[in-house]
Amino acid sequence: MRAIIVDDEKHSRDVLRILLEKNCPDITVMATCNNGEAALDAIAMYDPQLLFLDIEMPGLDGFQVLEATKRGSFAVIFTTAYDHYAVQAIRHSALDYLLKPIDAAELKEAVIKATERTGQPVTKKVDNLVEMLQQHIKQSERLALPTTEGLRMVIAHDILYCESNGANTNVYLRSQEKPFPVTRTMKEMEEVLEDKAFFRVHNSFLVNLSFMDKYIKGDGGEIIMCDGHRVPVSRQKKQDFLLRIEKM
Repeated sequence: MRAIIVDDEKHSRDVLRILLEKNCPDITVMATCNNGEAALDAIAMYDPQLLFLDIEMPGLDGFQVLEATKRGSFAVIFTTAYDHYAVQAIRHSALDYLLKPIDAAELKEAVIKATERTGQPVTKKVDNLVEMLQQHIKQSERLALPTTEGLRMVIAHDILYCESNGANTNVYLRSQEKPFPVTRTMKEMEEVLEDKAFFRVHNSFLVNLSFMDKYIKGDGGEIIMCDGHRVPVSRQKKQDFLLRIEKM
């Protein structure tokens, strides 16, 4: 397979090339690029089948490179030390990634998967990636939530889930064990959070899907959140919930 390595750090480019030579003899590195602009030129010149792509680079970052070339038919493996949210977006977009420092066994596994995807257009994967990243940006917004004492400033992504409490809503945060009450109804909270990767799985519960650990089947089912909290899914919401999860 013809491959291109894109990384702004020379050490990272050199290490990856050596790892490929030792562990993936079927990969031929056609070019190594230290920025996104050079990557676009190399892609046009060599028509690679596989792209090893760093994320944080000066000028065009890895996401912008992929967006500019999303009509291509090459497999993509991100090589990154990037934050959890970007990695999550990559995973949900069915694009592979390797966390630095790169492990040889993980590299071989990623390359094997990439060979199975050669020739497939990356358009839909890029669209999914962009959508997930936009949701992350929205989740970074600060919200002013009304309480009986005034306003509580909260970053949307810090909310695990919300629970209805009559005319009020209890908000559970990642950073504290006990919830705090907001003087908004569940319907009002849903309107504030629905475009930020939240989904109302029950009349009484609105969850942040980014922190869902697993779903357990049942009449409606049950969600296990990443902190161990258990949230019921109503029978009426089950089908819409499963459809939403399939799109992630």
